[in-house]
Amino acid sequence: MSGSLQSLFKRIRRKSRTTLAALRGADAVYQARLRSESEQFDQCLNVHELPDIFHYWSNRYLLPMFQPFGFASPNDFFLKQVMQRCRLAAPSPVTVVSVGAGNCDLEIEIAEQLAAAGLDNGRIDCIEINGNMIERARARLKDSPAAAGVEFLQEDFNRWRPPSGSYDIIMANQSLHHVLELEHLFDSIRRGLKEDGLFITSDMIGRNGHQRWPEALAMVEGFWRELPDAYRYNQLMLRQEDSYINHDCSTAGFEGIRAQDILPLLIERFHFETFIPYGNIIFTFIDRPFGHNFDAAAEWDRDFIDRVHAADEAAMLAGSIKPTSMIAVLTLKENEMRLRDPRLTPRFCVRQPA
Repeated sequence: MSGSLQSLFKRIRRKSRTTLAALRGADAVYQARLRSESEQFDQCLNVHELPDIFHYWSNRYLLPMFQPFGFASPNDFFLKQVMQRCRLAAPSPVTVVSVGAGNCDLEIEIAEQLAAAGLDNGRIDCIEINGNMIERARARLKDSPAAAGVEFLQEDFNRWRPPSGSYDIIMANQSLHHVLELEHLFDSIRRGLKEDGLFITSDMIGRNGHQRWPEALAMVEGFWRELPDAYRYNQLMLRQEDSYINHDCSTAGFEGIRAQDILPLLIERFHFETFIPYGNIIFTFIDRPFGHNFDAAAEWDRDFIDRVHAADEAAMLAGSIKPTSMIAVLTLKENEMRLRDPRLTPRFCVRQPA
């Protein structure tokens, strides 16, 4: 690693330690945050439900980005990785663990697809701290042909320690940005992976609390001024935002609690086999808070999203803003890395702290 990169990562580590110390606080504070997070998801039946305008954007822009890598969506990415490992290893067993599995919808779908393909050598352990979500998963799995291939573990991933070399694949689907003890979790993943194992993830890597850094915020505000009043209503917070509010989502629970530390810590601990970074300011307009205000069938709405996407991509490729989402395959051994664009390496996509 070059001297400039070493200096950058030292600054990031110092800032991360300061942030982590402040967030840990007393155990009572941690437990209060944990309760808030659990209550938020207790009744959440579809954790990943997204607006129609998001699907317009993803079909037009993400799908062509993903297809050269052999998958069509984040869910398809996880399915293809597990399916491929099970086929190559058959009839030997393949052990998979999903960290922060939620309702386990994806994990059960993967197990059912394996069963449908006649592959009975895969087992998926689902780690989730929320008991209500696990019970919903148990109910769905009860009459499933994949019931024998899925296990549930109610456990806090901030304190999880797997047996050494126990998993062929460790997966994290939109869960890393909820993790407080990232260093512990990533060290546990390193410990739990077999020598040729894969850590596969789809997650958010932007600023903590899903806020926008100043350079991205300026772009958001420019497009915000174009929006009709009705499009500025926050459907999650139930408030009108005539001026965009750069809300910190991590103030009560763990939403985006250390999102900006994910990528630097992964770079320090793993080798990237595949790295697909994407999206920054576009998510402001297509995600759940404001995305439901758009009509995916309306010409003005589609044109607006197209223009935001074009500005987003140009700024990310220039390095003036950094991607806030990624799909990645990581390993313990160095290997040739596949990138969606040669400019968008993991290190290039790290946003330097102020």
